[in-house]
Amino acid sequence: MSVPFYVSPEQIMRDKADFARKGIARGRSVVVLQYDEGIAFIAENPSRALHKISELYDRVGFAAVGKYNEFESLRVAGVRLADMRGYSYDRSDVTGRSLANAYAQTLGTIFTETAKPFEVELVVAEVGESPDEDQLYRLMFDGSVSDEHGYVAMGGSSERINTALGDRWRPGLPLAEALRLAIDALGEFGDDQPRVLGTAQLEVAILDRSRPRRTFVRLDNGRLTEIIGGGS
Repeated sequence: MSVPFYVSPEQIMRDKADFARKGIARGRSVVVLQYDEGIAFIAENPSRALHKISELYDRVGFAAVGKYNEFESLRVAGVRLADMRGYSYDRSDVTGRSLANAYAQTLGTIFTETAKPFEVELVVAEVGESPDEDQLYRLMFDGSVSDEHGYVAMGGSSERINTALGDRWRPGLPLAEALRLAIDALGEFGDDQPRVLGTAQLEVAILDRSRPRRTFVRLDNGRLTEIIGGGS
């Protein structure tokens, strides 16, 4: 009688984690950072149709790296959850924390109970009435979640980009300076060789705290050029 093939649970989890990390690392990086009047999302993404950055609800934004079909399904689920909660209770009951917790539960279940984990990494950001109330949550493929402060980079060369942001980011940056910082970090550390990223290679959006409700604004090439070229 043949002996059943055995793999320890620890080894299975390590293999799943290694598989997910490799898939995520192949993607281009995304930076999310606070500026004086809100939160900015900057992604290296030449596609005009397949977005890495999206709105989830009034004051909540979403950014992702990894496999598009997987993080798009999570985005859609988040929008539906937010709409249902806002309709059933109150729009103020939809928070970045509640959506991040829902994503953490979903990703954790997929990681532990399915053969293939999602190859995704997410950021859920909520802009507050003041900078002290802004929230940034980074979610990993296994459902682990961390509360970030000021800035976060994910995907690709995220460690080097986070180091560069840590050296140069400061509270209260104007939008133009924050965007230039993120774009420079993506260009310098987002690939093996430093590059100059043009606006056509970028996807950029902001959560503008000065707007009354729908704070998410996508910046097209013209508006982005105007901001980073002419000041904030």
